Amino acid sequence: MKIRPVILCGGAGTRLWPNDKKHQAKQFIDFGNWTLFGKTLERVKTSIFDSPIISTNTKYLKQVKKHLKKHKIRKFKIVLEPAKRNTAPAILSTALIKDIPNEQPIIFLAADHLIEKVSLFNKAIKKNQKRLTQNNIFIFGIKPTKPSNEFGYFLTRNNKVTRFVEKPKEAKAKQIISKKGYWNSGMFYLRKDSIINNFMNYQPNIYRNCKKAVTKAKYKSNVYYLNKQAFTKVTSKSFDYAILEKTKDISAIKLDIPWSDLGSWKEICKMYGKNKRQYFKKQNIFHRPWGNYVNLFKGKKFLIKELYVKPKGILSLQKHHHRAEHWVVTQGKPRITLNKKYFTMKPDETIFIPLGSVHRIENPYKKPVKIIEAQIGSILKETDIVRYQDIYGRN
Repeated sequence: MKIRPVILCGGAGTRLWPNDKKHQAKQFIDFGNWTLFGKTLERVKTSIFDSPIISTNTKYLKQVKKHLKKHKIRKFKIVLEPAKRNTAPAILSTALIKDIPNEQPIIFLAADHLIEKVSLFNKAIKKNQKRLTQNNIFIFGIKPTKPSNEFGYFLTRNNKVTRFVEKPKEAKAKQIISKKGYWNSGMFYLRKDSIINNFMNYQPNIYRNCKKAVTKAKYKSNVYYLNKQAFTKVTSKSFDYAILEKTKDISAIKLDIPWSDLGSWKEICKMYGKNKRQYFKKQNIFHRPWGNYVNLFKGKKFLIKELYVKPKGILSLQKHHHRAEHWVVTQGKPRITLNKKYFTMKPDETIFIPLGSVHRIENPYKKPVKIIEAQIGSILKETDIVRYQDIYGRN
């Protein structure tokens, strides 16, 4: 039996746009003729997978259909939620539709994950298929590349999950990694009957209301419109809290592959830094007295640049009226001014420059400085610079 991929596509992406009411959902952001949702759709095109099911809401229906058409996916189902109720109800209501046989393996994928070495990922999925039962759950762990407070972790004994740790502080993350802890990727793998059995055991109320929402759903043009009256009665809970923290039968599939949810501008800057060759254009280099910068990609309300500050180069002390900035240092040790604070940064360190704050980059050393910069705002032009001091005499 083939594996049914379910893509959870309801996230709002508010972490990237904290002050913007009209922000884009992360899975639909155009990062340069590709989106995270598009990459996820491409990943499920291999022969081990059945046709995809997309769990989303009314707000995103147009975008979802547009992506399915663009990626030439003709066989699909969409399950439409009438209200946001977190991942537990999304997972259960999708699994309950009649298109999925009781013993079919289902993999739940987030629409906004960037996964490389896909063949290794698919191999691990296929290899563990025969181990699925009517009660167990498999979760995917990613081998950490560094201690991070942006992800949850889990610990295992003989590949059985013994403990979850939710986004720990860096010192605690180091301890967890030393105990062979893995990042919790938020991808789940289990059979339909296991989902039903786990919800009936641990969340009977969610089960009852979701079943009603599916039974009374309207179906039209490949879309299940879940019943609003029943679905709005469902308690909002994540799958982790509703099921994973209660059941004892969780196994881990451990992966050592490049993975990111591009959940912060730091991660986005790093992604552009890593792939800058594919974005680099000679005509986008601009020379300045302190060095140069290259515009790598201009998206909707964001601009990604690489700054090159030559030895002894000093940018003007400046501020911006219309944009905030995120910097990730990739080379050298820049000296930073941020309002009344002064400090030196090292490679892989990141800093946020809020809108309106006075700031400067200096390179007092003999080695050049390189920084990937994400500008976020309504106006992203060089004219939006107010200079307070400039050693090169510019206004």
